Amino acid sequence: MDWNQIEGNWKQFKGNVKQQWGKLTDDQLEVIAGKRDQLVGKIQEIYGVTKENAHKQISDWQKMLKHSDSSNDEASKSKRQDKP
Repeated sequence: MDWNQIEGNWKQFKGNVKQQWGKLTDDQLEVIAGKRDQLVGKIQEIYGVTKENAHKQISDWQKMLKHSDSSNDEASKSKRQDKP
């Protein structure tokens, strides 16, 4: 999943972001508004990690989303194929 999709659907992703980085407040997520650089900065500030580490965390999260999304697609395809 590319970042443009995340930014464009930020309202839908905020819950997932909150689950991943629980120390981020709803107000902070509103200000971030899907901007990757702002998310990196807040993760650095709140979790006390390097910029590189924050980028890595976000990249890992994106990969997890992509994997989760493709798993859901496969499950949907499988259900459609099972129908007579």
